[in-house]
Amino acid sequence: MNSVSTTQVSTTKKATITAVAVGLSLVALSACGSSSGSGDKAEDSKSVTLVSHDSFNVSKDVLKAFEKSSGYKVDVLKDGDAGAAVNKAILSKDNPQGDVFFGVDNTLLSRALDNDLFQSYEAKGSDQVLPQFRVDQDKHRVTPVDSGDICVNYDKKYFADKKLAPPKSFADLTKPAYKNLLVTENAATSSPGLGFLLGTAAEYGDDGWQGYWKKLKDNGVKVVDGWEQAYNEEFSGSAGGKKAKGDRPLVVSYASSPPVEVLYAKPQPKEAPTGVATGTCFRQVEYAGLLGNAKNEKGGKALLDFLLSSEFQNDMPLNMFVNPVRKNSEVPELFAEHGVTIAEPETLAPKKIADNREQWVKSWTSLVLK
Repeated sequence: MNSVSTTQVSTTKKATITAVAVGLSLVALSACGSSSGSGDKAEDSKSVTLVSHDSFNVSKDVLKAFEKSSGYKVDVLKDGDAGAAVNKAILSKDNPQGDVFFGVDNTLLSRALDNDLFQSYEAKGSDQVLPQFRVDQDKHRVTPVDSGDICVNYDKKYFADKKLAPPKSFADLTKPAYKNLLVTENAATSSPGLGFLLGTAAEYGDDGWQGYWKKLKDNGVKVVDGWEQAYNEEFSGSAGGKKAKGDRPLVVSYASSPPVEVLYAKPQPKEAPTGVATGTCFRQVEYAGLLGNAKNEKGGKALLDFLLSSEFQNDMPLNMFVNPVRKNSEVPELFAEHGVTIAEPETLAPKKIADNREQWVKSWTSLVLK
């Protein structure tokens, strides 16, 4: 398959189902086990466990090659939506479910670090990570793995049939022409929903984002719990949404959603049926880390090395629909052709997110859901 370098392809993000709610039921997990002593470490174990959100995926041959070369069998524990998985990992950190956690993103990173979820380890290949994705360089508690953008997607056929130009920006979404067309995810229970909220905070500032959301609410925005429901049930432009008779032609999703729609269509269309409103995007980066009380630290370190390897990085685009963070990585032509370049996504400094995330979510919930 033809390929192009990372620098030539859009920064895109998988159609990940993610959530950030802290359910009261999760609190019980904190009592499930006590701290494991060093005598419990299974350094000679022939298996290593990766805990992740539901969207982790890797080609079988790539994973088998790692298992053969390293001598470890990889067990993947998919632990729900990303935010819920992070919270579970924090609550059970004294007796973790695995050795490595993958899937904490920049919107939740401070929560994981503040709760001492990870121990230090500088993965092999860290010097090959593009500079803009490197964080925590003094302690190396997390390893950047992928990046992408949360953006509003639109149903091309709907807008063509209505002879209406699709929105391009946050501001466009509040215009009467797009009334009752947008569905988004709950910022308190979904990572893309939270990312969209952070994008508006970056765009309109501390004093303006609430006013923006009032306009969006008045314009008929629909809020659902998570990405799966929004994209595959409510959105009229996705294959799943068509089957479910979704009636919302605008959805908060990812810049990589168009390649997904092409890849799984039979026959594959020459053009993606969905587009991306490039002025509505927020940059997202995902990390992995060695859990603080990992039973197989040696295996966990080998697994982190694997996640930064060229083999895994080049394999991600058409499995998890994300962009590699390793220099000179290559992605398949289909991914590059149908992806959308986000030249200037909204971003927020990690400290800004850490200082304001909880209050922003509370204010958003009070404003939009009540």
